Amino acid sequence: MSRRVRKILRQIHKSTTHYKLQELASNVQSDLDRRNLSYDEALTLGNQIQAKADLIQGDTIVYAISDRDAYRKTLELYLRDGLLTRTEQLLLWEERRRLGIPDETHDKLLNQLLLQWKKQGKKIDIQRFSKPEVRGKTADES
Repeated sequence: MSRRVRKILRQIHKSTTHYKLQELASNVQSDLDRRNLSYDEALTLGNQIQAKADLIQGDTIVYAISDRDAYRKTLELYLRDGLLTRTEQLLLWEERRRLGIPDETHDKLLNQLLLQWKKQGKKIDIQRFSKPEVRGKTADES
């Protein structure tokens, strides 16, 4: 781990607001663009920023290079037409498994996005969805 990464990690752990975390995420993106950080380092820092953001009260979304941000972009893409179908939910479930995104994180992110879109006057319909079965059990039982 480089000296720069350790310094940013310390700043992340000291941060107490979503605004400060977003500022750090922007700095990480700039460092990546200037090739001062590798993509793997930026991804690691972004995941740490997201983990810290979860510990801070509020419903603000922090945009950082991270697995969660990649998932958020996919979720926004599926919500764009105002309907979240069962097929889209199945694809999102597979994406969560691939990225290691827990269901609680998905629920929180979905609620944050729905709240933002509701404030903009947009309406989203979500079809009823049962989780797929895994080896004779539902995903909830595994």
